[in-house]
Amino acid sequence: MEVVPLSSAAEAGAVAADAIEALVRRRPDAVLGLATGSSPLPTYQELIRRHRTGAGPAYDAVRCFTLDEYVGLPAGHPETYRETIFRECTDGLGIARDRVRSPDPSPDGLSDAGPRYEAAIEAAGGVDLQVLGIGGDGHLAFNEPGSSLASATRLKTLTARTRQDNARFFGSVDQVPQHVLTQGLGTILRARHLLFVATGAAKADAVAAAVEGPVSASCPASVLQLHPHATVLLDPAAAARLTRLDYYREVYAGKPAWQGL
Repeated sequence: MEVVPLSSAAEAGAVAADAIEALVRRRPDAVLGLATGSSPLPTYQELIRRHRTGAGPAYDAVRCFTLDEYVGLPAGHPETYRETIFRECTDGLGIARDRVRSPDPSPDGLSDAGPRYEAAIEAAGGVDLQVLGIGGDGHLAFNEPGSSLASATRLKTLTARTRQDNARFFGSVDQVPQHVLTQGLGTILRARHLLFVATGAAKADAVAAAVEGPVSASCPASVLQLHPHATVLLDPAAAARLTRLDYYREVYAGKPAWQGL
């Protein structure tokens, strides 16, 4: 795991954007895994800004898979994660909507929605780069504390804390769905590069547990420690609880430029 403490959320977004652009230039038909939430937003905004100025690569052949999807919202609802990714990322990059895949929350297909999504990812050749954030309790995607470290895409019940955290996107917590389809921790670990972005003081405890604590189902994001190519990008507030912060800074400052992320 490479931990990269940066000066701001904007810098974290720019460094993440650099990594994504480098992949797409190297492999124009790359498969991207996309997360929603506040932490990846600066990354998506920077990618779109560069794309609109002509500085970014072409995304015509890129395919995307979202991490998760609410169950119970009507198709096209603005708070579905599919619509959110369209709005915050892929539409702005010119990626055709039919090249963006999400778990299917249709009521009549819930029983096999997880295996079908796993099969779609496998058929695409797997995810080359997965963008990730973290919940305040250490959840990764919607794998809440206690989730199996080997889990696959499946239906999950949201905790009261997660529903309360997401209530800001709805009229009230009562309008937040109780269930989601989410990629499992085992699914996430199969991506070739994990690009984890966390910003803000509210994420500091969870980041410290994920990066420096034991690998445990009590902190699902700790599975990052098991991956051979995981990059952790942090602003100062999110990095504040790390005990080896000076070491991470020293190592990143001394890294040869040719290595990239």
